[in-house]
Amino acid sequence: MAGATAACAQGGGAQGPGSPGAVVRSEAASFRVATFAAGLEHPWGAAFLPDGRLLVTERPGRLRLLGRDGDVSPPLAGVPAVAAAGQGGLLDIRLAPDFAETRELYLCHAAATRGGNLTRLVRARLAADARSLETVQTLLDAAPAQTGNGHYGCRIAFGRDGKLYLTTGDRQRNPERAQDGSDLAGKLLRLERDGRPAEGNPALPGARPEILALGLRSPQGLALNPATGTLWEVEMGPRGGDEVNLVRPGANFGWPVAGHGVAYSGARIHEAPSRPGMQDPLRHWVPSISPSGAAFYAGDAFPGWKNSLFLGTLSSAGLLRLSVEGDRITGEERLLWGQTRIRHVVPGPDGLLYLLTDESRGRVLRLEPTEG
Repeated sequence: MAGATAACAQGGGAQGPGSPGAVVRSEAASFRVATFAAGLEHPWGAAFLPDGRLLVTERPGRLRLLGRDGDVSPPLAGVPAVAAAGQGGLLDIRLAPDFAETRELYLCHAAATRGGNLTRLVRARLAADARSLETVQTLLDAAPAQTGNGHYGCRIAFGRDGKLYLTTGDRQRNPERAQDGSDLAGKLLRLERDGRPAEGNPALPGARPEILALGLRSPQGLALNPATGTLWEVEMGPRGGDEVNLVRPGANFGWPVAGHGVAYSGARIHEAPSRPGMQDPLRHWVPSISPSGAAFYAGDAFPGWKNSLFLGTLSSAGLLRLSVEGDRITGEERLLWGQTRIRHVVPGPDGLLYLLTDESRGRVLRLEPTEG
């Protein structure tokens, strides 16, 4: 695969993603795109249960359980109220590492509170009949709140250390919040499972103890590299400047001081693309591709994709595969490009890859290997 050269792999003629029989031949795999589930409104986050069923959030504020055959349940009861406007709503979901014993899960959503809206982290338990959430508890509010409905962040991951990692966006209207250590917006947080600051976080001058890294704009993806145990953060820039970042404790990813994008008006934002004391991305894109949810692939159904990082993309409406060696990106491949907005990528326990489409009549697509 050629370093920064993107190969656009299309398939199935005029058939769009999910059309029966649509086959895509890429550099490292041949696959068919199938519709696993439909009838979802802007699905955003998803998590597989140990029995192979799939929990999916819908941005307007619903949580659904998809059967192993793709059957969509009625909305689960007990889901907290969300601020469902603009980019806000019910966003990410992540199972606790010991979910099989505790049935504990975590949600991130936009919440309305005094002074405006903010990013909120919630813990709950899935009821034994999987029809509702129980013991719903707010763990953290990324205060202060402000007006507006953009840049919530809200991706959740668990590290090999057992700690919970949460992205928060800069909330769009005041990007300087991302550089303010007393403010939880525009940050990567590292937390204990009860929402307290995690032991061992860096002591950043004047910063809240929850903060692991700062200088984030609109962090839409957060993925654990299974080969190295490192976390990778993915975020949207303005016009240009989308990034993939390697997470290091105490890192400052630069927004809005350093970066490669410009304002939507075309005006200059940054002092420079790079600045001493601020960490450069592993890769950036100009023009924008609008990356969203991300996941590393470690299954067996697609051997050629082993250790690849997959990103859903929105403005470019496709699936991006980055080949990775250790903590280094070695190539890029564009799949299903220009076909549908993909909000998130979720590897399944069956070794297949599941894609959430960002549509009012949203779907869960499944990539299935084919020969040839």
